[in-house]
Amino acid sequence: MTLKDKILFHQVHPGKLATDIASVIISLIFLWRHQLTLGLLTHFVPPPIGSAAVIGFANLDMYKNSRLGTYLNRYMTWTVQATRLAGDLLTVFAAWHQSPVGITLGLAIILVAWSYGLLFRPQ
Repeated sequence: MTLKDKILFHQVHPGKLATDIASVIISLIFLWRHQLTLGLLTHFVPPPIGSAAVIGFANLDMYKNSRLGTYLNRYMTWTVQATRLAGDLLTVFAAWHQSPVGITLGLAIILVAWSYGLLFRPQ
């Protein structure tokens, strides 16, 4: 498996997803409380560490050869990933400004980006 493949398929590894989800929850609490340093550290440090660990040590072949892998290959473009990032950054800013609507909108953007291929079926 190439590094490019690993970068794509690591995104759905349970360890990576758990790291990302836990980081978001914990960091948004810190940001809501205006604890900027802790919020930013918990939001932006664990995910790349989780990515490096999964890319370096996990066997991702089962994802590549699955329906999920086919979905990722077809629909998880750089544009979709940038949209996910935009939704993530919106949640950070919304938490800082204590906006439940903003956090919900950011999470909705992330969910729509993940579901892009299911919702829009581009050619």
